[in-house]
Amino acid sequence: MSERFSGIGWLVRQRALYVAILLWLLLCGAGILISRHTPSYRGLVVGSSKYLVLVVLMFGLVALLTRKRPIIDLAQRAPESSIARRETLALWAYVALVMVAGRLIGQHFFGEGIALHLNGSLVGATRVQSPIEVYTWAAYNGILLALIPYIAFRMRGYSNQQLNLKSENLKSDVLVIVVVLAFSVGMDMMGPNIFQLTRHQQLVGGLMSFWFHLFGTDLPVMIVIYSILMPRYFKLFSPMTAYLLGAVSYPTIHIFESGTQYDSVTATAMSLTFVYLLFIPAGLMKSFLTWRTGNAWVHVWAYHAISPHVTVDTRLIVSDFEIK
Repeated sequence: MSERFSGIGWLVRQRALYVAILLWLLLCGAGILISRHTPSYRGLVVGSSKYLVLVVLMFGLVALLTRKRPIIDLAQRAPESSIARRETLALWAYVALVMVAGRLIGQHFFGEGIALHLNGSLVGATRVQSPIEVYTWAAYNGILLALIPYIAFRMRGYSNQQLNLKSENLKSDVLVIVVVLAFSVGMDMMGPNIFQLTRHQQLVGGLMSFWFHLFGTDLPVMIVIYSILMPRYFKLFSPMTAYLLGAVSYPTIHIFESGTQYDSVTATAMSLTFVYLLFIPAGLMKSFLTWRTGNAWVHVWAYHAISPHVTVDTRLIVSDFEIK
């Protein structure tokens, strides 16, 4: 697409933005309706809406930090439209197969499916996972959703730059990472966090949490959505629509999170509402960081690998591995 981002005037003319706002309001409405029977959903609606406001503030901060940088045309990193469309559909089909298989395999061997997060990540744990389950989770996702797609697209001739894996402005990228990470860590400190653990738990558990989550969720999300799919979205759609698809792809890849059920219409509605309310704000931020910098690594280091998966989820690994 030839259309390019060019400031607030351009932004307010985007119909996709208003469609997205309407869909968010409908999603919040669904959450309020569900809260009549499940009161916790009201807190989810309020919490996600407040967090969305903080995300918008971070948008402004990143825009300020990168105001002198040119907008990178991600569409130029994708192949011609017909190929981009086939690759997008094929990758989503592959991801869906891996996700469904992971749910079935996990339920068979561990009593709960393999998802993009461990049970208890970001929200309260409902069970303690065995070390072998954590190792299996990281290996399954790391190999099938990061390593194999990366190798496959490299073998198709795409460079790291075409996969959004090479910095166009390292100094600016590092500045964005440091500032956004500081903002995000500050928010993490308002709830249960790594500093409430013992020194030994912080060091050992924090290091383990970093590596497990890097392979289990950080790299899979980066490779599938922000390395491969994002340039193709920009090739096939307008920039705003492509950006929003990058954002909504994040909760979509999490639809089998622990606690989700799809055995009835009601359970399906509740599960999808939960997943999209919880993950859309973060997806918007990850998509914006990738769009603005053209570097998928930025969101990993600024807004995923350390915060929240070390600052918050170290407590989960400490519990699962019984680190004293």
